[in-house]
Amino acid sequence: MFPKIYFIALAIFLSNSSFAGEGEYAVSMIPVSLLRNAHVIKRVEKISFEIVSTGEAILKKKYALTILDEKGDDQAGFAEYYDKLHEIKNIEGALYDAEGKELKRLKNKQVIDLSGGDNNNLADDNRRKFHHFYHRVYPYTVEYEVEVKYDGTLFFPVWLPREDDDYSVEQSSISIIFPQDYTIRYKAFNYTGVPITVVDKSRKIMTWEAKELPAISREFASPDWLELNTAVFFGPSRFEIEKFQGNMNSWLEFGKFVYSLKQGRDQLPDNIRQLVHQLTGQVKDTKEKIRVLYEYMQKNTRYISIQLGIGGWQPYDAKYVAAKSYGDCKALSNYMYSLLKEAGINSYYTLIKAGANATDLILDFPSQQFNHVILCVPLQNDTLWLECTSQTAPAGYMGSFTGNRNALLIDEQGGHLVRTPWYGLDKNLQLRKISGVVNAAGTLDLEVKTRYEGLQQDNLHGLINDLAKDKVKEVLHDQLDFATYDISNFSYRETKTALPAIDESLTISVTNYATITGKRLFIVPNIMTKNNRKLAADYERKNDIVFNVAYKDVDTAVINLPEGYTVESMPQDVSLTTLFGKYNCSVKLSGTTLYYYRSIEMYDGRFAAGNYGALVKFYQAIYKADRNKVVLVKKETVKGF
Repeated sequence: MFPKIYFIALAIFLSNSSFAGEGEYAVSMIPVSLLRNAHVIKRVEKISFEIVSTGEAILKKKYALTILDEKGDDQAGFAEYYDKLHEIKNIEGALYDAEGKELKRLKNKQVIDLSGGDNNNLADDNRRKFHHFYHRVYPYTVEYEVEVKYDGTLFFPVWLPREDDDYSVEQSSISIIFPQDYTIRYKAFNYTGVPITVVDKSRKIMTWEAKELPAISREFASPDWLELNTAVFFGPSRFEIEKFQGNMNSWLEFGKFVYSLKQGRDQLPDNIRQLVHQLTGQVKDTKEKIRVLYEYMQKNTRYISIQLGIGGWQPYDAKYVAAKSYGDCKALSNYMYSLLKEAGINSYYTLIKAGANATDLILDFPSQQFNHVILCVPLQNDTLWLECTSQTAPAGYMGSFTGNRNALLIDEQGGHLVRTPWYGLDKNLQLRKISGVVNAAGTLDLEVKTRYEGLQQDNLHGLINDLAKDKVKEVLHDQLDFATYDISNFSYRETKTALPAIDESLTISVTNYATITGKRLFIVPNIMTKNNRKLAADYERKNDIVFNVAYKDVDTAVINLPEGYTVESMPQDVSLTTLFGKYNCSVKLSGTTLYYYRSIEMYDGRFAAGNYGALVKFYQAIYKADRNKVVLVKKETVKGF
């Protein structure tokens, strides 16, 4: 006999596919507290994830979202990804008006089947089922239900009741169902209490539930989303994927599984082995050997994603890459590993969560948190990191895509947490020198030399390596903050070292940069590096202030002005030193030459919310100083008798 609580849990959390009753989704039933700052309200969500065995799981999900205005429309669409390892068994849906009256029911033919990959994918079984009612009478409610069969248990769902900011939750729950002899692992964020656990003769059911979660409006420079939001991450202990078995109780054990997938796939064809020795035989310095082989790999391979079943995890072997001259991040990293191994250099396949805005790993929760592979090459006094999917990045540079974060290094013992390079204030520089001439009509002709280093060159590196020259000019025209201007010449020179730099040269003519009114000439000496950030002063900060990147900009400008003017008004020097950084600027006139200097240092770090007022004042002062004007007046001509 099953306990009474078991049947209650099933009734609440594992409900069947019946849709809402008349009026159940009426907007009038939403608590007022959930309407504040919200564009979307999750009315109900019931998720169940049943582990049938280490080789099979079933996900069932039913949810309803009320869309309050057009800013919530993107959330109203249904999308579920599937591939060789995930089979969508059923999809149902319905649309309701503001009173909760059903307007439409989803028909199977209305569900669109789309590729889940992109243009870089050579072989990809990722696809997605998509549907949108495209209703525009607000508010309205959409309800969807889906069932997905998992072939393998490497991937577990994440429970994230509040899926975005400006998104509130009336009710959401998830139930994990598993055999009694199986261990479920989980990590909760901002969830008070413990899950409800029900046990019968063969299974356990653990349920987490949240009610009446108000919308979060994320603040400028806010902490990580998981610090603010409610979430529970789940992970397997024993798992299986396409007959490959592993254990995720520790990073070490998970690393053993990853190592087993790549083991024996580092054999190079004879011609490539011979080439490795030809390229490196006369090179004595190990770093130089690495650079030579890395550049060979970059010039002779290209990145193509390959995502077929276990191929999403197992690298294609080195012989395949050598023959085809392409591979995904796993295959190219393994190929580079093989080239280095042939040259007698140790390196390590390393899993990482890539992306400029990616959150860091949850260190105390071993699980599948990765989307990319790089290569780690330890040296006697240094460690070199290699991004093997880039055909243009210099050896040793990680940048904003994979820098300053934890990663999982893989060796024959298993997985080991390591950290990639951090790029601090002195490495992220923008150094600009401007020489200009203002003519009598106010046109400013400029020669601009700018050096970008570290993270400050990342976007520009992609721009000049990925786009044709005419497209680069189009982007420059969009980015420069002038009303009417022309770029007559531009060029770039890259320094490809472990801390890369780009030197930019621009020739620009700006019409009416200086304003001439009557006998006065007005000019803003800060020509190209104005800070546009302004923060609300009458605001009570709720969360700590977090800046993840430090940088330094230095501008010097020498501007020749028309003859016959004297100073009427000159800005005072500004010098600011705060918790968040430093700012200095000065301007002076000598004869007809205007000299301008500006430097700003912005620190990374975490600052208490109570310092928000000081940050507002810092930005206000910078904003004002960056726009200060020099006012010159035409000299009076004294006529003789």
